[in-house]
Amino acid sequence: MTRVRLSLALFVLVLTVSTVACRDSSREAEQAADTTAAVTTETSAGMTETSTGFLDPNAATREDLMALPGMDAAAVDALVAGRPYDNMLAVDRAVGSHLTETERDSVYTRLWTPIDLNSASGDEILLIPGVGPRMRREFLEYRPYSSIERFRREIGKYVDSAEVARLERYVTVR
Repeated sequence: MTRVRLSLALFVLVLTVSTVACRDSSREAEQAADTTAAVTTETSAGMTETSTGFLDPNAATREDLMALPGMDAAAVDALVAGRPYDNMLAVDRAVGSHLTETERDSVYTRLWTPIDLNSASGDEILLIPGVGPRMRREFLEYRPYSSIERFRREIGKYVDSAEVARLERYVTVR
């Protein structure tokens, strides 16, 4: 009986290790996809979004932009007139004066271009909704990031996995 239990325990251990290894391989494939350019798709609501779920500030239509809570005609006109944008600081310069801080956070939960963890400025990191000076310091402290997995590991020391996943949508590693 003990031999059967030992065999069963060994089988469960091998199965668990295999499952984790497969999941890690799948995660690595996802990470590779994360570092490539976002693909633009049209949602069922008709809005053009990238694979990260954000509207692209360089490609979103006027209608898409007007549908965002907090965006008015003046903000949309400023955003469209300033295209193309190289980074989120440029986007913020275009629309920031038209939005309150609360509106800006609301807009940036839907309109965003992922920022490179290795080159984004501290000011650009602060544009991520919910990120304050302490979290900005943590983002900067762990540079350079060799992969998005390293970001998950390091930032996961400070916030739970749901928050890491939320923050991960806003960043990339190039």
